[in-house]
Amino acid sequence: MGYPNPSVDAGSMNGGAYRSRGLGFSCKIPAAWVLRTEEMNVQDEEQSEGSGNADPKGAVAQPAEEKNRASLDRTAEGGCPHTGRCGRVLLAAFSRPPEAAGEDVNSSILIVAESVAAYPGLREAAQYLGPVSEVAKAQGFKVVEEPYEFAVGTKKLVREDFQKDVGTRVMRQSTLVMLARGYVVSFTFIGGTEGDVEELVRGLSFGVGGNISRSK
Repeated sequence: MGYPNPSVDAGSMNGGAYRSRGLGFSCKIPAAWVLRTEEMNVQDEEQSEGSGNADPKGAVAQPAEEKNRASLDRTAEGGCPHTGRCGRVLLAAFSRPPEAAGEDVNSSILIVAESVAAYPGLREAAQYLGPVSEVAKAQGFKVVEEPYEFAVGTKKLVREDFQKDVGTRVMRQSTLVMLARGYVVSFTFIGGTEGDVEELVRGLSFGVGGNISRSK
């Protein structure tokens, strides 16, 4: 109860970009990236069914769950406070297959829609970043920038930035949030540098099918 129903716009891929006309945005996906959207939705459904009435914001996954989801790179879950139960994953894209090892950070884009009804008292997008921050910190991230207003063209969102040391590398994460059509929609971008993340954020735009407002 309270999670997005099938009526949420699943969106579509077109010309190297994900587009959601129902929610009014599009997001460019770099060439040669791989998609894992359906896989993440299937695993979230399986975990949801197996968890019964457990608190969806429960503790960080135990080792068995970590192993099951390893192929999907759990770092990208930083944008979803409901660990293992992310509502509807609209887009999950990675710079390389998550199961493939690599020396550099596996950059990613994760877009999730959850019903506002799942958060009693939620009136502003900024409130959603509270649990987002809790999950990110539990995964080893530190807050770089506390929540602040962020403009994507003429669209106002709320954004929070995180950073995590992974061996000799640094992983950057930025999560942007908006409320739309009864849903709280989060956009999480992960990269190895601030520049990598900003380049991904610049691919986000609003006004699908009409005038496009892009991140500057």
